[in-house]
Amino acid sequence: MPSVRKSTASALAILLVLAGGCSSDEPTLPLVERKGPAGAVPPGLDRFYGQSLTWENCDPYAKTDDDRAPLRTKGVQCAQLTVPLDYAQPGGDTIRIGILRKPATDADDRIGSLIVNPGGPGAAGLATAARLSAEGTLNRRFDFVGFDPRGVGSSEPTIHCLTDAERDADRADDDELDASPAGVAKVEGEEKDYAAKCAQRTDKGAAMLANVGTRDVARDIDVLRSALGDQKLTYLGYSYGTRIGSVYADAFPGSVRAMVLDGAVDPEQDPVAELVSQAQGFQDAFDDFVAWCGQRQDCALGRDATRAQTKYQELVRQLITRPVDVGDGRKLSFSDASTGVTQALYSEQLWELLNTGLNELRQNRATTLMRLADAYLERDKKGRYSTTQDAFTAVRCVDDARVTDRAVILEAQRRYKAAAPFLDDGNPPTDSLDACAFWPVPVTAAERQPQVSGLPPILVVSTTGDPATPYEAGVSLAKALGGRVLTYEATQHTAFLQGDKCVDDAGTTYLVDLALPAPETRCSA
Repeated sequence: MPSVRKSTASALAILLVLAGGCSSDEPTLPLVERKGPAGAVPPGLDRFYGQSLTWENCDPYAKTDDDRAPLRTKGVQCAQLTVPLDYAQPGGDTIRIGILRKPATDADDRIGSLIVNPGGPGAAGLATAARLSAEGTLNRRFDFVGFDPRGVGSSEPTIHCLTDAERDADRADDDELDASPAGVAKVEGEEKDYAAKCAQRTDKGAAMLANVGTRDVARDIDVLRSALGDQKLTYLGYSYGTRIGSVYADAFPGSVRAMVLDGAVDPEQDPVAELVSQAQGFQDAFDDFVAWCGQRQDCALGRDATRAQTKYQELVRQLITRPVDVGDGRKLSFSDASTGVTQALYSEQLWELLNTGLNELRQNRATTLMRLADAYLERDKKGRYSTTQDAFTAVRCVDDARVTDRAVILEAQRRYKAAAPFLDDGNPPTDSLDACAFWPVPVTAAERQPQVSGLPPILVVSTTGDPATPYEAGVSLAKALGGRVLTYEATQHTAFLQGDKCVDDAGTTYLVDLALPAPETRCSA
């Protein structure tokens, strides 16, 4: 049963490109500021909430090639925020969170900070904030602030499980499709080994893994809010970032000024139901792609929509036994092809690439699909991976209830294949346990609905054809938080600050003036 990362970061990285630069009118760095403590401060955490921040050049904070240009955007500054490793022991070990800000361009009319999270879990946030700061209206009134969540990117320490070579080997191996007892035993041995490597190779080991969940990220955001000098939080969260937002709202309802939550994770769904719902979302997006593709003479799946899915399955299932060579010792596996297609289904703007990749595959070539898979898994041209995939697993294993009942796993596999038949590999479902079943620390997330007492109105943006976080999840989140839904009619994952004037105007008005759009407001692509 595939686990699909809920993040808008990789799509934004492909779709948004900014030119960097510097200017002599920028402030002299390093710049030491102390603006906290501000607003409510939990007992025993004064030194963290009131800490000074040393703003400096962002170049050392770029941990991937894709980050370098955004982190050289004119005017951006970076710093490290110190937080407790374990908030239950604030006098114990500390860790550091990488942060970035692009100061408001109109200091006299500045409202405060807009803290942005792109999703994941495990996605780094500095480059996303730098890219989004190009939206001039909001950056005039707000400092755009991004952060790499604990264990991620420029934050220290980072979650580290697999080497680059081990990650490549894992992607090339489709053994997770083998439902035989020997196949299940092999997969579970690899998953157990993976969990052990995460504890062994991550600095601070099990203690770090035990305190990397959403519960702790929300607490880090509150420290950041205060250190930035904001009495209350203004927040923009995409995809999994909506879960961070809802956990924050539950923990600190009186410290919220405004929240835009875009591409919502349903707070009521269990992990299996969420995965199946997501599978249906990707199936719907694939069907939309088929309808678009069928209007083209060069459609890789032909112009008969009733046969397109069968043609797709015939095309990709052959990779299970005959992966396609892409050079440099790499071959496109069935798993990588599915990942590349999933990446392209995040946005209609990537469908052209998807059709190109499928046409190449018909000719026994796989360059485009491998590039799409590499983009999703954040592998650069030199073969280096970001920390995202390891952090994704680490957070998921302490956030979500663990599924260890093999009957439940088999049923979940069946439901997944039924919900997304285009992703069905054609093999029987397996009941193998995943890495979380062997994780060395317990689940830390609270199992309850967010408490909304004292919470101001929240804006939830939900897209009708969102493949990763289906529309109804946004409706459920808005209901749980007592917020309002802004509906966007399109096939893509997330919408705010991505070029639709209707969505952007509504979200901007809310963040600046705290005025929600009218009930039942809908925007169309």
